[in-house]
This record gives sequence, structure tokens and C-alpha cells, in this order.
Amino acid sequence: MTPTPGPKRVMFYVQHLLGIGHVKRAAVIARAMTAKGLQVSVVMGGMDVPDVDFGTARVLRLPPVRATDGTFKVLLDDLGNVIDDTWRDHRKQKLLDIFAQVRPHILMLEMFPFGRRQFRFELLPLLEAAATATPRPRVVSSVRDILVQKTKVERNIEMAQLAKLWFDAVLVHGDPSVATFDMTFPEHDTIKHLIRYTGYVAVPKLAGGSDAGAGEIVISMGGGAAGKPMIETALKAFPLAKTSNRIWRILCGPNLDDETFRARQSEAPDGVIIERNRTDFPTLLKNCLVSVSQGGYNTVMDVLQARASAIIAPYSESDESEQCFRADLMERRGLLRLIEHDQLTPALLARSIDEMAESRPASISGIDFAGAETTARIIAELADSDTSSPDKKATEQFEV
Repeated sequence: MTPTPGPKRVMFYVQHLLGIGHVKRAAVIARAMTAKGLQVSVVMGGMDVPDVDFGTARVLRLPPVRATDGTFKVLLDDLGNVIDDTWRDHRKQKLLDIFAQVRPHILMLEMFPFGRRQFRFELLPLLEAAATATPRPRVVSSVRDILVQKTKVERNIEMAQLAKLWFDAVLVHGDPSVATFDMTFPEHDTIKHLIRYTGYVAVPKLAGGSDAGAGEIVISMGGGAAGKPMIETALKAFPLAKTSNRIWRILCGPNLDDETFRARQSEAPDGVIIERNRTDFPTLLKNCLVSVSQGGYNTVMDVLQARASAIIAPYSESDESEQCFRADLMERRGLLRLIEHDQLTPALLARSIDEMAESRPASISGIDFAGAETTARIIAELADSDTSSPDKKATEQFEV
């Protein structure tokens, strides 16, 4: 088959519901893919996230949806209404229309089938459309290193069945010398022929530049939707810490409600700065005395790349085990200090910050942080492969 002229097209579906880490990781990958010469269309299904750079990738938006809390059971549209079947049908058709418009060589789904189960209403029809398309795109799952562990065995079996049926590759954005996918996915062996480790997706190390954040205690909450306990604990810890003679900078994130944000700003004592967000967050980490944060994937990568003395207090409500699992692995390597969610108190936080101010983390040498570049290379190779021959994925049926 004669290759299609022009750059190969990638359609990258990304759906965030509460935090913003998925979007930021997707942006790093999208920039790497466009730098590789691929034509990338990122299909966004969540609420708008400010200050995220997708480079030259085209961003296409579905009707946005968000979760009310960490259980992810109630989903709301942009007007605050609970989504219904009419909304789902409209969004499904919008997604299928985008697929028909883009005609991708690669269809890349962020997290699915290892997450985003609530979106099977649109993703299963999308996968069916891809299976019968000409040319048939390669279908790839883009998934982080560690999954939230499922209590129901059948959920893991379902994920593996979906992966075997529809997907050509599962790109795990981690380093197997740190964490292997089987640690949190019990059905790993049934899909191991699909798995390719990319290394961790991280923003490249900063060289030189600003002295912003120099000597500060930088406390961050990622998107901020689940950040209230951390903010309150940090404000109570400040007067207890020897490092209260330093600037404490609290970054609340774009998703913390306005009422809480304004209230905390007004009650902050001298020496504490409360802000929404900083586009130079990696610079703050590079220059700070101590970093305190929740344990999202991107934040941990930023902390490690910056060589910051770091405390991670992971978000772990509603059985969200992923952040704590990753932080524990990193603590065992001497790269950070873990304070589990139910142990976080002002006194412990103050003492831990003071102690970390006197220490430096172990070396990160040997950990692969080239995940974005490796992902782009794998995607380019798959895009160049021949999909003209019949494939079982185009004919088999699977119901869940």
C-alpha cells in the first residue's frame, strides 16, 4: 500500500475530571509528537485548564464535563447539571464527527481502558468506528505507571479484555526499574504482549534562568479541587516551624473554589503568600528550600527533575491509592519523604519541613525521564506501519 502523503495524523483523546495532571502530561506528549513531525489533534473532554501549552497541536473540544468529587460517581456539564442520556448522545456524535474529520493514522486514548469507564458510551462506538475505517488507525492506550487498584476482580478482567480486543499497544509512562505495570494491574500477563514502557513523561530539566522561589517553602495542590485539607494544615503548621522565617508560598490551583481561596488569602499571616497558580512552577521547585505537595504523577516528576527536598502528602480519599503507592516507591529510593493522608497534622508537617530543609535527596541517575520523546518515537513507528491487511479487531464483537 502506498503511504498516505503528508504528515501522519494522530487523534489524542484526553478526559480529565477532577485534577489537571492528565492534561499537563498529555500536553508534554503532544508537543513531543509534533516535534517528531506528526500532525496531532488533541480532543479535550474536560473543563478548560489555563496555562497549558500544547504547542502546535490542534486542540478540539467536546462538551465539557467534570466530577463533583473523588468518587467520580456524579458528572456535571459546564452549567452544573448532571449529565443525562441526551447529553451523552450529543457528545458521542460530536466525537465520532471529529474522528471522521481527522481520519487519524493513530487513535490514542488517554487512560482507557484502564480508567474512564464512565465514558464507554462514546469510546466503544469510537473504537468500533476505528476498526472499520479505511485506513484503519493503530489504536494506542496512553496510561500512567500506576493504576488505582480495583477491589472488584471483574473490573480488571474487563480492562484486559478491552485492551486485547481493540488496542495495538499499551504505552505505560513509567520506568520498569521503578514500577512495573503488574504491581497495580493483576491481569498484566494477559496483555503483556501489548505493553511498551516509555519512561516517565517529564518536562526537561531547567538550566539557569530566574531565581524565583529561592529559599522558599513551596506548597502546592495541583489542580486544587481536593486541596483544602493541605492548605489548612499548612497555615496551622507555619507558626510551629523553625522555617517560618522563610517565605511560605502556597499554590492553591485553578480548581479550588473562589470563596475558599479568598478566605485563605485574607487570613494568611505575614510571610505566607497564597496564589492560584504559577506558570514557572518548575523554576520554583528548582530554587526552593523545601517542596510540599500532593503526589500526582506530574508533580512528582517535576519534583524529581528539580532535585528538590520534597515532602509528598498524597491524595488518598475514595480509595485513590495511586499517589501513595508511587510516593512510597520514591521514598524507598531516598528521593522524597512520604506523609500519608491520615497522618498529616500541623505539628508533623512543621517538623518534617524543618528536617527536609537540612537534607538533600538521593540521585535520580538511572531513572528514565524521556517518556515523551520515546512515546513520540513509538507513535511515529506505528503510524508508518501498514494497516491495510484485515485485522480481527475489525470483526470481533465484545460486550460489557
